[in-house]
Amino acid sequence: MNHLVSIRPITEADTEKIVKWRNAPSVMSHFIYRTPLTAEGHLNWFHNRVQTGEVAQFMITDEENGEEVGSVYLRDIDPVNKKCEYGIFIGEDSCRGKGIGSAAARLALDYAFGELKLNRVFLRVFADNLRAVKSYENAGFVFEGKFREDVIIDGKAYDMVFMGILRKEWEKVKK
Repeated sequence: MNHLVSIRPITEADTEKIVKWRNAPSVMSHFIYRTPLTAEGHLNWFHNRVQTGEVAQFMITDEENGEEVGSVYLRDIDPVNKKCEYGIFIGEDSCRGKGIGSAAARLALDYAFGELKLNRVFLRVFADNLRAVKSYENAGFVFEGKFREDVIIDGKAYDMVFMGILRKEWEKVKK
């Protein structure tokens, strides 16, 4: 499914939406760190990570209806080793499973490899989150390994899958 989306850099004005989406149980359940996000916490992230260039974060707009539906980000941008970690959340439940995540990932990868001139983008995802794994594969990420019982949440151990994409792979995928 080729869904038409756009991304734009986040601003302070997006704080309310980001906090609402990030705290939704359907989003939070897919994050390793599950402490509720506050407006103050988000603004701290925005000022100390986004505005410093350590993170590039964008709002995702579904162009079919003009609605903002989530956020995609590149974190821990490492200009020396030319890599970063990828993350995304679709905050609107009704917008999941429509290809929006894969389309937004492709735009974020364009930014990572085009604007930031990175060589590698990687991600971590819960091994049992098969829908997300499929979305990442659709965007060009490949399986790199599984870390068994890597994360413990509320006393339960979870396996994490690591996926990545290299610049040379992206150049082939986007053609």
